[in-house]
Amino acid sequence: MLIQIIGAFIAIVAFSIVIETPKKFLIYCGLTGAVGWAVYLAVNAGYGPIWGNFVSALVISLMSHLFARILKTPVTIFLISGILTLVPGATMYHTGYELFMGNMEEAASYLALTAQIAGVIALAIFIMDSVFQTLKKLSSCSGEKT
Repeated sequence: MLIQIIGAFIAIVAFSIVIETPKKFLIYCGLTGAVGWAVYLAVNAGYGPIWGNFVSALVISLMSHLFARILKTPVTIFLISGILTLVPGATMYHTGYELFMGNMEEAASYLALTAQIAGVIALAIFIMDSVFQTLKKLSSCSGEKT
């Protein structure tokens, strides 16, 4: 498990370099991806890939928002890199493979899993964005009253 987390960190830093993330943010991007992958592994072991992706995407989105506010930079710098470990590429590959092999039931099963994973990742990002927007509005409202 530790080797996978270290591998996720290295992969995310390498990906961040490829997409030309500023050097001062590379460690934060790698940390976001590594923590997200660690959460995924922990939750997936007990609750399966759907919950693993959902909780992990929530954590990645939370970290991205926190780093963005601390480092005064856009959330997407950390979110795009961090979420990379969760992209359901393997299940999409299996969908195509099973379609090619003529196994329609297996293909449909993999396609449904791919859609569920993509959906929970999007939902988790939306939830965390909504939480931060609400907190921002609440803090600006309380600032006006004083």
